[in-house]
Amino acid sequence: MMKWPSLNLQILLGAVFGVALGAYFHNLGASHPLTQGGVYAASLLGTLFIDLLKMILIPLVFCSIAVGIANLRQHQQMHRVWVTTLIFFISSMAIAIILALLAGNYFKPGAGLHLSMFEHAMQNFEAKQLPLPEFLAQFLHGLFVNPFTALSQGNVLAVVCFALILGIALVMGGDRYKALLALLQEGLAVCMQVVGWIMRIAPLGIMALLMQLVAMQNLAMLSTLAKFVAVVVGTTLLHGVIVLPLILYLFTGKTPLWFWRGAREALMTAFATSSSSATLPVTLRCANDHLQVKPAIAGFVIPLGATINMDGTALYEAAAALFIANLVGIELSFVQQLIVFFTAMIAAMGAPGIPSAGMVTMVMVLQSVGLPAEAIAILLPIDRLLDTLRTTVNVEGDMVGSLVVQKLLKN
Repeated sequence: MMKWPSLNLQILLGAVFGVALGAYFHNLGASHPLTQGGVYAASLLGTLFIDLLKMILIPLVFCSIAVGIANLRQHQQMHRVWVTTLIFFISSMAIAIILALLAGNYFKPGAGLHLSMFEHAMQNFEAKQLPLPEFLAQFLHGLFVNPFTALSQGNVLAVVCFALILGIALVMGGDRYKALLALLQEGLAVCMQVVGWIMRIAPLGIMALLMQLVAMQNLAMLSTLAKFVAVVVGTTLLHGVIVLPLILYLFTGKTPLWFWRGAREALMTAFATSSSSATLPVTLRCANDHLQVKPAIAGFVIPLGATINMDGTALYEAAAALFIANLVGIELSFVQQLIVFFTAMIAAMGAPGIPSAGMVTMVMVLQSVGLPAEAIAILLPIDRLLDTLRTTVNVEGDMVGSLVVQKLLKN
């Protein structure tokens, strides 16, 4: 009887085939009938895979956070987990932003290019103006909403907040609510079983998503912005391949090879989907089954990290601010770069309920130092490509964070 390759190998092969097919269709041209048919089939399969992950996302986040809080409190560790997790998230994002600012100041991407070169990219774009005070007000307003509305609309951050409150209530109620806690534990187990089923089509889904990405990528714009792309990619890889593994090794003694072997399902899914939230079910599966993170810690740290811990995004937004400043011939002072530092950190945490949240938060970073918000349209043609890498680093940071928190709590 023929033995199927492991899921990890299947996903790797799917990614390779996806890139190869995408390159083939790209060479044929977007108007070729074979390309149109292939991209349409890939979009159907890729959308199906992402929709399945999103289908299980909300119940999984809700159950894992509530159960995680209840289990942590039983071990008198909830306060330490909160503090340790938040310190790690803030520190790792701060390091990512500092790397972006250092690289931007040294390489100066965008210097010598002029906005007139990109007028065709900007003419149909209208930047949504959102001052920092209004952004913060909407961000806080989006934290506490009707839980049924949040569940039905897929508002992950609001679901996380409600699950945190419910988990604390379960702890305070003790044995009085043990039946509800048992129900949530069973719900979490069922969700993880469904994730296992979804992962059976992950190789095909990842192949389809990567094929579509490569086939439709605008290489002309990519070459024009090559220096900026190189700086962002290089800095993001430095953070993901050197900084985060070094932090992991210093705190836990675990080698990068051990980590990547256990985390590769989640990392490849993040690269293909460009969504930390959609990847969350796979991230939890890897943390629990391969990296041996306790379910109580993984169930708290990773869903929270998927909503507020965005190393790659923070790095990208800081780098983009310096890039656009160079485009318009403005040299940002130390104080202005300090403003970019804090604003990028806040913006990277996202803002549920705001249309086009990624673009809005980027606009907020630009406006904080007086840069033209409309210039963000220059980044749109290359954003999808760069998003794959920064999402992978976002997910990597969540898993490294869960391992570091678990190790620190043992001491």
